[in-house]
Amino acid sequence: MGAGMSRPQTFYIETFGCQMNAHDSEKVAGQLVARGYRPAASSDEADLVFLNTCAIRDKAEQKVYSRLGQFKADAQAGKKVVAVLGCMAQLEGEKIFRQVPFVSLVCGSASYRKLPELLVQIEAGQRQVTGLAYDDEPFETEFTRRSNPFRAYITIIEGCDKACAYCVVPFTRGPERSRASDSILAEARQLVEEGTTEIQLLGQNVNSYRDPSRRRLSFAELLAAVGGIPGIRRVRFTTSHPRDFTGEIVQAIDSHPTLCDHVHLPVQSGSTRVLRRMAREYTREDYLEKIALIRSARRAISITTDIIVGFPGETEANFEETLSLLDDVQYDGAFSFKYSPRPNTSALALDGQVPEEEQGRRLVVLQARQREIQLARNQSLVGREFNVVVESRHSKQPQWVGRTTTNRVVNFASSGEERGSTVPVRVTAAGPNSLVGERVQTV
Repeated sequence: MGAGMSRPQTFYIETFGCQMNAHDSEKVAGQLVARGYRPAASSDEADLVFLNTCAIRDKAEQKVYSRLGQFKADAQAGKKVVAVLGCMAQLEGEKIFRQVPFVSLVCGSASYRKLPELLVQIEAGQRQVTGLAYDDEPFETEFTRRSNPFRAYITIIEGCDKACAYCVVPFTRGPERSRASDSILAEARQLVEEGTTEIQLLGQNVNSYRDPSRRRLSFAELLAAVGGIPGIRRVRFTTSHPRDFTGEIVQAIDSHPTLCDHVHLPVQSGSTRVLRRMAREYTREDYLEKIALIRSARRAISITTDIIVGFPGETEANFEETLSLLDDVQYDGAFSFKYSPRPNTSALALDGQVPEEEQGRRLVVLQARQREIQLARNQSLVGREFNVVVESRHSKQPQWVGRTTTNRVVNFASSGEERGSTVPVRVTAAGPNSLVGERVQTV
């Protein structure tokens, strides 16, 4: 630290990974501000730098270690305190100190409640501090520094009780812990009073929610309750597990216009054989039944997914089954990845490891097929009008960027808009990943 500085005064958080991590960073920032720290505009200007990390894939960890190396000189000179938070911290633990000895704090995503006391230890001069114990409750805090003026995340369930063979989430986030529905609804109402118009409910398996309170609301009932709060315009949720996806959820979307027309339902593979090796707890046929439930809705609900290629034992025939699933379902979007071996997971013991080169080939083929599907689906929307929530101004073009209720990105020309406002836009062109439109002038 600089001369005369008793403790870090400014902080900066870099976030890697999913929406859960993004929301965790908001909570951490809230705690820091409540303790008197001030947010810095960049890591260069900060006394305390947090890297909030992801551990889903090996590449994510490599990226964090590379970034940590860039702080080495300042940390060793006492100009910065560097801390590692999140899933990688929970998974790697003390190993981080061994590999990056200038790191002062390693705090897992399951123990953020202890962050203030851990910071006190650092302020007292302790060089390395660890916080890896699981909390019995899902992480809640009255101090949250929201990064978006009109959209907010609410965590409704933490952790995972599934045992997917490839996944580290049970090790990084702990077992499933649901928040009481009254607490969730109180937070949602408070957010609306503060000007929030769009809420996204979060959980590793959000639809596995089990209300621990006497009300015993199902996930679908909770969705309906949040969607019914006066002032709410849009409600989203992610991520759903196919095993716990029910017709009740579709009925809630149909019955409440504020619930968005979008479901993210990860499939991971189109082969029942591979799904069983993954321990996903459903078959291809089971999954397609869930898709049929969504397609039966009165509203047209967009569907997106996650897919892993090259899982141990995946044959060419199994991969072709995944390609055929894309054709059957006609996803509006898909996040696809090569299988990445992770510590502590049962997939490490499986035979039939697919060579890296073949994994890469399959990923290219799958992404090309999905790109064709997305292009065709988006082009079918040309000429239609949608209500679009304005998110930002385009960095290079004289356009605004917004999002439909189906979660499609729309770039549209307009003389001036306000972030968070809802405007009618007519689609004039389409690519595989976004739409182009023009603002519809209303009288």
